[in-house]
Amino acid sequence: MRRSGPVTAAVLTAALAFAPAAHAAERFTPGAAGAGDPYFPENGNGGYDVRDYDLTFQFEPSTGAITATARIQARATQNLSSFNLDFLGPLEVDDVKVNGRAAWKREGAQELVITPRKGIKAGKRFTATVKYHGVPKRIDDPALGTSGWIATDDGAVALNQPFGAATYYPVNDTPRDKATYSVTVTAPSGLKALSNGEKVKERTRGGLTTVTWRMRHPMASELAMLAIGRFNVTTGRTPSGIPSVTAIDSALDTAPDQSKTFFDTTNTVTDWMRRTWGPYPFTSTGGVVDRIGVGYALETQGRSVYDVGEPGRQPNTGTIAHELAHQWFGDSVTPYLWKDIWLNEGWATYNDWLYTEATGGRTAQAAFDASYARAADHAAWQTVMDDPGRDGIYNWSSYTRGAMTLHVLRTKIGDEKFYRLGRTWAAKYKDGNVTTADFKELAEKVSGQDLDALFTAWVHTPGKPAL
Repeated sequence: MRRSGPVTAAVLTAALAFAPAAHAAERFTPGAAGAGDPYFPENGNGGYDVRDYDLTFQFEPSTGAITATARIQARATQNLSSFNLDFLGPLEVDDVKVNGRAAWKREGAQELVITPRKGIKAGKRFTATVKYHGVPKRIDDPALGTSGWIATDDGAVALNQPFGAATYYPVNDTPRDKATYSVTVTAPSGLKALSNGEKVKERTRGGLTTVTWRMRHPMASELAMLAIGRFNVTTGRTPSGIPSVTAIDSALDTAPDQSKTFFDTTNTVTDWMRRTWGPYPFTSTGGVVDRIGVGYALETQGRSVYDVGEPGRQPNTGTIAHELAHQWFGDSVTPYLWKDIWLNEGWATYNDWLYTEATGGRTAQAAFDASYARAADHAAWQTVMDDPGRDGIYNWSSYTRGAMTLHVLRTKIGDEKFYRLGRTWAAKYKDGNVTTADFKELAEKVSGQDLDALFTAWVHTPGKPAL
């Protein structure tokens, strides 16, 4: 009811007693300096969700230096007084802005602490711009190998898993904060730059070529890649019509039809995976072959990277099948915590077995039998598969025991339900994050069976399970 006439003190006092404290000071607090993964407690940050990275690099091959700008669009998930980005030296920060002005400082091994001019309310979007320069350095971890920005004989390759992204751009370096990416690289015109997604523009001026790549699907920072060098690039489509881009370092591309063979193999395997597990999860497929010196291939999103040491050689088909399977299992569907990495590597290894069988090679059962033949007291059996420890994420258990677990599951529930499970898993959690508990729950739902005993023996318990 509308009241007319003067408002008395008594009426005003009564009204205020029941009204919210509209003018009470809002509380703003710093975002957490870690994302909460027990294996990598300093990685990632809290208080915000990144929506998009727009990264611009000028690369000078004579020195290996970059001059760069990172424009990060994010949304606050709490009332933020400040927030952190993961960013490693020796790169030097030149300027930081958040919707205008901001203060910043470096803390600890990798924290770039940013304080906006005023607090950012929960739910509000903001843009952080960081300008920086220097010569990025790679990470050589005794247990996990080399990652990050890696200088090559004619350029550089960036491989981020598990924590290398911060070597060349400021980032919320946790798999659970996926974002879209634009990557623009300017380099001397004799070099080519490749990244995730599609090439959206390219121009050459004054002896420099600038190219922009765009990944439109959410991507974990560990799956971003950048390769700069002298590459022979092949573009086209798979037989089913998926756009494809492959590249081979020109110094390695010495065998007859090597580029065509790599391109064709990539496309054939991609289409087999699509028929087996459902629609390809991204807008293009492909791969990059370079002489990197890390001793591994990596399932970087949409465009895997393969380290090849000798001219005329290229990745074997099993390796290509492994990395392309990751596009469904690991890239599109990504573990929430690193301890569940078997959901990546077990599926990828099992797809290597399945593709080998489908193309006339050793059967998946034979691969299982050979792996199971390891003696029960072998050290490989002693890891808890869904909690291998920080230094054990790339061990035999994550890969081979993971594949064996899937084979045992397939044997128990039957082919029809197993393949339906894989397709449902890829579709239900597309572009998202998962846990082992999510997988078990879906497996029981699809199969209609109680799988407690299987998961206890193969996933949660060390030792060699009985068959």
